[in-house]
Amino acid sequence: MNILDKIVLDKRKEVDLKKFIIPVSQLEASVIFQRPTVSLANALRNSNSGIIAEHKRRSPSKSVINQKNSVADVAVGYEKAGACGMSVLTDGKYFGGSLDDLLLARASVQMPLLRKEFIIDEYQLLEAKAHGADVILLIAAILTRAEIKTLSELAKQLHLDVLLEVHDEEELHKSIMPSLDMLGVNNRNLKTFEVSLDTSKTLSKLIPDDFVKVSESGISSTEAIQELKPYGYKGFLIGENFMKTDNPGLSALQFIKSIKQ
Repeated sequence: MNILDKIVLDKRKEVDLKKFIIPVSQLEASVIFQRPTVSLANALRNSNSGIIAEHKRRSPSKSVINQKNSVADVAVGYEKAGACGMSVLTDGKYFGGSLDDLLLARASVQMPLLRKEFIIDEYQLLEAKAHGADVILLIAAILTRAEIKTLSELAKQLHLDVLLEVHDEEELHKSIMPSLDMLGVNNRNLKTFEVSLDTSKTLSKLIPDDFVKVSESGISSTEAIQELKPYGYKGFLIGENFMKTDNPGLSALQFIKSIKQ
């Protein structure tokens, strides 16, 4: 069993427990459940930088990344830096995040927020909406085509953007459907954890132009972004690069300024 299998197994138990404790009616009664969402896909289409900056405390591969900065301070810093949107890790066991992080980010900024989570159940979409998310992530490696269809169509009903993440050609072919807004290519090999921008380059020509192309993982320099832009990428998800510094917002500001030069 690889790390992804373990995470999904734990996630199923976690979601079942949450469903038992917090009914759907309670999520739908949330004060922010009815708030108008902001489209990340549109923000990326109209941006020069395309940066989606992430809040991540730790990861299975890197252990502790940043436990010091508050999510509210990071969110404000990212927004001031000119990021198109913010990705908020809400998985607790493996990444040290929570839905409270999403809520605090939402209370602090206006920009689009992505709930970065291992989504395997419709209940998690209602959670995302009730905690202020504008976008949800679906990971092709852990979902069937039927599950991707069901989850993405519900997301559209909830006015949430959908970012679908793929790692290879097989995942891409099973995933393409009209209910997606963005197709993200993860440059990290899930089996070896090696990172290569060639993954984004190779898969770019197979992604229809109807979708906003997003490249994820291994983007730590402005050169990497300039390298990927000719392949049609409008979005760049940057996780650890900002969070491993003392001031993620300032790091994002300097990074985004250097892209625009």
